[in-house]
Amino acid sequence: MDDPVERLRRICLALPEVTERVSHGEPSWFVREKRQFVTLSDHHHRDEHLSFWCAAPLGVQGILVAESPGRYFVPPYVGHRGWVGVYLDVPQEWDELEELVVDAYCLVAPKRLAALVERT
Repeated sequence: MDDPVERLRRICLALPEVTERVSHGEPSWFVREKRQFVTLSDHHHRDEHLSFWCAAPLGVQGILVAESPGRYFVPPYVGHRGWVGVYLDVPQEWDELEELVVDAYCLVAPKRLAALVERT
């Protein structure tokens, strides 16, 4: 089975002009080294889960958390901005997670870069 952190890393780094660096003690992914769109939460502040947080279009967070609270959650610090938390230590549909990451990227990337990304 794939390491979920490495799988997330591959998805993020496959997007145009994405870089990875540590932010607040966790691996995070940025567009053009400036705009963060995904951050890992490896049991952050003694949280019991391995997860990631990502930017999400308006309303998506509420829908995902309501429909699948065992897979998604409202993350601290950025939840009030609509970001969604995704548990990585539970069974997940990786095609769905990839779409979520791509949506997060397109939400923060400049239009020219977002236009380079194929979305389903």
